[in-house]
Amino acid sequence: MTVVVSRREHDLLGDRDVPADAYWGVHTLRATENFPITGTPISAYPHLIDALAAVKEAAALANEELGLLEPRKAAAIVEACREIRDGKLHDQFVVDVIQGGAGTSTNMNANEVVANRALELLGHAKGEYQYLHPNEDVNLGQSTNDVYPTAVKVATVFAVRGLLKAMAVLQDSFARKAVEFRDVLKMGRTQLQDAVPMTLGQEFSAFAVMIDEDRHRLDEAVQLIHEINLGATAIGTGLNAPAGYAESARRHLAEITGLPLVTAVNLVEATQDCGAFVQMSGVLKRVAVKLSKSCNDLRLLSSGPRAGLGEINLPPVQAGSSIMPGKVNPVIPEVVNQVAFEVIGNDVTITMAAEAGQLQLNAFEPVILHSLSESVTHLRAACLTLAERCVDGITANTEVLRATVENSIGLVTALNPHIGYTAATDIAKEALATGRGVAELVLEKGLLPAETLADLLRPEVVAGTGRALA
Repeated sequence: MTVVVSRREHDLLGDRDVPADAYWGVHTLRATENFPITGTPISAYPHLIDALAAVKEAAALANEELGLLEPRKAAAIVEACREIRDGKLHDQFVVDVIQGGAGTSTNMNANEVVANRALELLGHAKGEYQYLHPNEDVNLGQSTNDVYPTAVKVATVFAVRGLLKAMAVLQDSFARKAVEFRDVLKMGRTQLQDAVPMTLGQEFSAFAVMIDEDRHRLDEAVQLIHEINLGATAIGTGLNAPAGYAESARRHLAEITGLPLVTAVNLVEATQDCGAFVQMSGVLKRVAVKLSKSCNDLRLLSSGPRAGLGEINLPPVQAGSSIMPGKVNPVIPEVVNQVAFEVIGNDVTITMAAEAGQLQLNAFEPVILHSLSESVTHLRAACLTLAERCVDGITANTEVLRATVENSIGLVTALNPHIGYTAATDIAKEALATGRGVAELVLEKGLLPAETLADLLRPEVVAGTGRALA
C-alpha cells in the first residue's frame, strides 16, 4: 500500500508540495519560508486563533443569510470554525506572528485550515478545493484588511479580561495588607527624606487604589476596541461585500463572541487607523509604570536586612547569591519591574507601527498584535505572581517602624500649629544636632503640657487615620 506523504497545491507563483496531513496549504507554506522571524507561531496566541475562527464563522453565516454561500458549504465552514474555537487544530496555525503583508499570511492560514477541515466534513480530501475553496468560499466577501484587525480586536478584548481579573487579585492582596497594617505607624518620606508620620496601612492602601484606578482605565480602553471594520474589505469601500453583509457579519460575530461589537461609522478611516491599539497600549503602559513604582517601593522598604530601611519583610522565595550565604533578594518585585520595562518598550513599538501606516492601510498590525499580546499576557502573569508570591506574605517590622517615628524630627510638623513655626524649627534643629527626641525637647522647654503633647502625638492624629485615609 502506497502511503501518501504530500499533496500538490497551486498558487500565483506555481506548484508546491504540502504535507498530506497538514490542514494548511500552499500560501501558509510560503509564509513559513518567508518569515522565519520570531520562531513564535500564531498558535501561541489562542485568543487570536479563536477570534479568527469566530470571524470566519460569522462571515459564513452572513454569506449564507444573503444567499451567497450554499447551505451545505456554510454548515461545513461553521462546524470547522466551532471545532477550532473548541481548541482543535490550533497546531495548524503555523505562520510566524511577525510577518509582512499586513496579516495576509495569518488570514490565508486561517482560510486554508478552515477549508480543509470543512472539506473533510463534506467527505472530501484535503486540498480538493474544487468542492470548497479557501478564498472563494471561506474568505467570501472578506479581505485580510477587515478580517485581521477585527480578529485582533476580539482577541485583545478577551486577553484583557484575564488581565483585569489578575489586577483584581493584586488589588485585593494590597487591600488586605492595608487592613492588616492599619495601626502600624511609620514615617512617610518625600524625596527619600523624612516627611510626616503615616500608617503602613495607608501606604498599602495607596498601592491598592492605584491598581483599582488602572482597572477602570482599561475598561474604558476596551470600549474603543469594540468598534470593528468587518465588511470594509480592502480599503474600507466594501468592494466585493454585498449590501447588508457588514451588518449581518457584525451581528453574527457579536452573537458568537458575546461582545457588544459595533461597525465603525467610517470604514475607510477605520481600515487605516490604529488609534484604538495605541490607546490600549498607553493604558497598559500606565499599568506597567504604576506596578513598577510599587515594586520599587517594596524593594526599598524591605532593603536590609540590617543595613537598609528594613521596614517590611518580603517572603523569601529562593536563595539570592552564589557567593554570599544567607542572602535573599527581592526577586518577585524585580521580575515585575522587568515586565514593566518590556511593556513600556512594547508601547514604543506600537506607537511607531501605528504612525508608519500609509494611505488606506497600516501594514504593521502584526507587530502591534505581537506587542499588545505580550504586554497583556506578561502583565497578567506579573500581577498574579506579585500577589501570590510576594504581597500576600509581607510582614511588618513594627519595632523598627516605631523607632523611626519616635526618633524622627518629622514629628515636629504635627506640632507646628500648636507651638508655632519658629519654635518648631528650633526644636527640629536641636533634635537633629543632639539626637534627642522631639517630644522630649518640647516637654523640656515647656512648649506644651505632657497631656496635650501625648494627645497630639497619638497615631490616629499624626497619621490622619481618623480622617478615613486608611
